[in-house]
Amino acid sequence: MKILITGGAGFIGSAVIRHLLRDTDHSVVNVDALTYAGNLASLGEVSGDARYAFEHEDICNAEAMARVFATHRPDAVMHLAAESHVDRSIHGPADFLATNLVGTGVLLEAARAYWEGADESCRKSFRFHHVSTDEVYGDLEGPEGLFTESTPYAPSSPYSATKAGSDHLVRAWHRTFGLPVLVTNCSNNYGPYHFPEKLIPLMILNARAGKPLPVYGDGQQVRDWLYVEDHARALVRVLEAGRVGETYNIGGHNECTNLAVVETICDLLEELTYERPESVARYRDLITYVQDRPGHDLRYAIDAGKIEQELGWRPVETFESGLRKTVQWYLDNDDWVEGVTSGAYREWTARHYGDA
Repeated sequence: MKILITGGAGFIGSAVIRHLLRDTDHSVVNVDALTYAGNLASLGEVSGDARYAFEHEDICNAEAMARVFATHRPDAVMHLAAESHVDRSIHGPADFLATNLVGTGVLLEAARAYWEGADESCRKSFRFHHVSTDEVYGDLEGPEGLFTESTPYAPSSPYSATKAGSDHLVRAWHRTFGLPVLVTNCSNNYGPYHFPEKLIPLMILNARAGKPLPVYGDGQQVRDWLYVEDHARALVRVLEAGRVGETYNIGGHNECTNLAVVETICDLLEELTYERPESVARYRDLITYVQDRPGHDLRYAIDAGKIEQELGWRPVETFESGLRKTVQWYLDNDDWVEGVTSGAYREWTARHYGDA
């Protein structure tokens, strides 16, 4: 297939592209606006592949999206372009409304026009795969429940609300216009090439610099962690074999509190680094509790039974093995880190976390 991937220079999108070009025979058209979290350096190992094309475009631009579809004539779309950081959505919801809602609507209309004008063979095989998050489901009560594909939506932040809205748009285009769609909702991703505003890379880089490790509230919020390369394999599996109109939840079977994640990172750094900053006796001493963010959900956890039973996918990495690989990758890739930690990023983290 020729697959049009939106947000392909982002964290998950770049992992999907690397997997497609490294492990399959599919070709890729990467559409990315290259905002602050988009980084073509994350695709350095595959960007020279003859099966790869890049389009520097914004999904909110209807004329550009129509041109991209007409030029490349894809067999499928994997829609990953999104504003995705909860803290940023609290400080500035407008970008989330624009990209996650308006951008998804523009892309759906471009895909529908292309699909309706295609020949019968293309119309039958075409797929629009929308990649979403478990945060649309809101908060789990107690330690036992799991999100399933039928869990009611109850988003808590501007980020999750706009992602919930985009999910509804995709399903409406399927119900109203017959567009052949697939939807996936995933748990928290982690791994190499992750932009350092997110929890795991932020803690790794702050610890190495001897800076405080800011933990919201008491750190007892629970998340299910999914290694990004496992997620990439799952997304491609859904695209290739998923049932049209269906939703598949993708989780890592790795529930952990935020505090335990930070403590484990500290312990791995003690093991894997030869020297720490002079002012730091132990990395754990850098843990600093900060005021909890508004609307902070306590627990997310995914029931991934449907994708396992129907499509045969299971994660390969445990949280322990995946986190070790992740910490080691950040230790080995200072050039990539320096390339993404621009002045604008440093200013934002200083404003949001203060001295942290």
